[in-house]
Amino acid sequence: MKLVVLTGAGISAESGLKTFRDSDGLWEGYNVYDVATPEAWERNPELVQEFYNERRRQVVAAQPNAAHRILAELEKDFDVEIVTQNIDDLHERAGSTKITHLHGIITRSQSSLRPSLTYPIEGTEIKMGERCKLGSQLRPHVVWFGEAVPMIEVAAKICEKADLFVLIGTSLAVYPAAGLIDFVPREVKKYIIDPKTPDVKRYQHVITIEQNAVNGMEQLKSILTNG
Repeated sequence: MKLVVLTGAGISAESGLKTFRDSDGLWEGYNVYDVATPEAWERNPELVQEFYNERRRQVVAAQPNAAHRILAELEKDFDVEIVTQNIDDLHERAGSTKITHLHGIITRSQSSLRPSLTYPIEGTEIKMGERCKLGSQLRPHVVWFGEAVPMIEVAAKICEKADLFVLIGTSLAVYPAAGLIDFVPREVKKYIIDPKTPDVKRYQHVITIEQNAVNGMEQLKSILTNG
């Protein structure tokens, strides 16, 4: 049985990783448009680079939490595929094996000329002056506001094949990721884990678990493994 999981900021927050919310547009005290757009990179690449170097240091220092680990454990009983909006590698480190990163992954760098040309990062920093094989400055492998989301079609096809669907820690406010639930077959059960359930009234077979990611995943594990 294919279990498709869409994860957002809420699952990483429980590992201590701060996230921005659209309501104030701030991330670690920075306006997101100063650090997370192509225009910001053109305007002040040093600031953007250091911002992501610091985020990367935080990711490396963080540890997967119980919600991440439960998702990995569920691979024993289900064909689990995770689609994540998060740019950290906590799902990988928890042991999950099928993960699609919609917005990139901060532990890799990419060419400023060709986004598909990526490299693993040794340590936690990309330095100004580090270049790809095409000669362009390396930047974080992260999809910024205003950039295309190259993995969205792959993610949509994964959602179409779901026999069970789980949404964890996302407000369904950021598109195109928020539209992925529309690709889940209508008759499939959809578990929503979040302290504040997003607007899913138009969907059928929705079961809400109004908990944080860890407590919610513990409840869901009990539901799935006991029947």
